[in-house]
Amino acid sequence: MNYKRRETTVVQIGNTPLGGSHPIRIQSMTNTSTMDTEGSVQQCIRIIEAGGEYVRLTAQGVREGENLQHIRARLRELGYHTPLVADIHFNPKAAAAAAQTVEKVRINPGNFGDPVADFIPFLNVCKAHNTAIRIGVNHGSLSERMMAKYGDTPRGMVESCMEFLRVCVAENFANVVLSIKASNTYVMVQTVRLLVATMDREGMAFPLHLGVTEAGDGEDGRIKSAVGIGTLLREGIGDTIRVSLSEDPEAEIPVARFLVDYASQQLRITNYELRVEIVDMPFDVVPDTSFIVVSNPASQSSARVVCATYHEPDLDAFRLKAATDCGAFFLDNLADGIKLTNTAPNITPQDVQSVAFGILQATGRRITKTEYISCPSCGRTLFDLQAAIKKVKAATQHLVGLKIAIMGCIVNGPGEMADADYGYVGAGAGKVSLYKGKECVLKNIPEADAVAELLQLIESQ
Repeated sequence: MNYKRRETTVVQIGNTPLGGSHPIRIQSMTNTSTMDTEGSVQQCIRIIEAGGEYVRLTAQGVREGENLQHIRARLRELGYHTPLVADIHFNPKAAAAAAQTVEKVRINPGNFGDPVADFIPFLNVCKAHNTAIRIGVNHGSLSERMMAKYGDTPRGMVESCMEFLRVCVAENFANVVLSIKASNTYVMVQTVRLLVATMDREGMAFPLHLGVTEAGDGEDGRIKSAVGIGTLLREGIGDTIRVSLSEDPEAEIPVARFLVDYASQQLRITNYELRVEIVDMPFDVVPDTSFIVVSNPASQSSARVVCATYHEPDLDAFRLKAATDCGAFFLDNLADGIKLTNTAPNITPQDVQSVAFGILQATGRRITKTEYISCPSCGRTLFDLQAAIKKVKAATQHLVGLKIAIMGCIVNGPGEMADADYGYVGAGAGKVSLYKGKECVLKNIPEADAVAELLQLIESQ
């Protein structure tokens, strides 16, 4: 069966419509202060020239929401007409201010407030200015009302999204995009599938924005993104994607473009067994570095192994292809092991082994190293996140099995690092707060002392 996208309605976002038969759109987000007009403009240009079709900027307050008009005007003056998207969390007034300027506004129902009292007035502003919205639900940031009813579950995330979407439908507002994201790829994929099934039952076909939040950087960030986003793209789900890497925003664009192009070129996988070789061998035997066993169930004597062969000389492309092709088998518990082969002479056995272990780590099936949950940074971040990630990794990479979150601010911090054992969260200029689980145990400590304090916290447990 040839690859086929899920049919969706069309959302008009400035001069770049989304959904329907339009291409899957690529986007990224600035990490400059939204009050820094010229710095934001220059970063928007770098994202656009890298291939970004939408650019998102944070608007944490009315002041930032209003300043988007100056950023937009300057971009238009320079000849750039790419739609801008405002990212809103706690402030409905900021959403209303931004909606009067930009082409789309993203809101999080968990932080936005009442679906009637706060939301309908915002919808009316969007109607008046032809502004699209994205209802964006993130794992770990559900409202207290939803948490009390459903817990922090896929069902709770879907219901949080659908509650606001039903208001849109009742108010005859159709310019809506949806997203449900998590740093856990299993949660992300299963929840998006549940959202699609729920919309199907209710006769809805709104377009979807895909992303794995806080994917990290380097190989881990790319593999994790490809497992989550690639799995859904291969199923025909997704109309726009953002790859959230803890790197410069423009570095996200070629990764996103590769995933979209690769998924679109492939035959849609409809029978997993065609890609799984059954190998009769003890689970505890590893004959070479390219074969990695996931588990050792006592009731079985053989492993279901995903075998995939590539001839790809580009290491990044190999990572993305293998994670896109193989991730779903482990997310859906259809395989016990993985055997990757790459015949390109410059790709070493160690490279192949690293990618195989990375796929198992990203799917949660076998943990062989410290896992880092790190946000891509945005205008809310008040310290050098990339430098912080390097320092934390250097000090903790020996702690196999721990999940450590490195987050730029309290917006993404306590909630969206819900799966982490420990958190290193920006609390202000030169200040860091440390978390154990969701509990803040050290507040506003100097950044220069934060890594040492984190190690002491871990060692004291």
